[in-house]
Amino acid sequence: MTDRKKTIKRKLLHAGGWQVAKRVAKMVPFGGTVVAVVLVGSDIKNKGVGKGLLNSGIDAIPFVGLAKNAVEIVRGDFIPDKEKKVKV
Repeated sequence: MTDRKKTIKRKLLHAGGWQVAKRVAKMVPFGGTVVAVVLVGSDIKNKGVGKGLLNSGIDAIPFVGLAKNAVEIVRGDFIPDKEKKVKV
């Protein structure tokens, strides 16, 4: 069988598509609250405990989270992710 390797462009499209899908799902007024609660763990992992809880809390508020995520789609994250550890 042919072993198809993912190109860089394909990987970026896949990762970017997932980020947009999460943001769009969070934008649904009351369904977004459920999505925000489910994604609390990933927010804490990416942003740290305090910033992750703050980000998820804002996302869980129905219309405030809608506005925040609508702006973040264009502008980027209000609360940046923590620095990634580089393995030596």
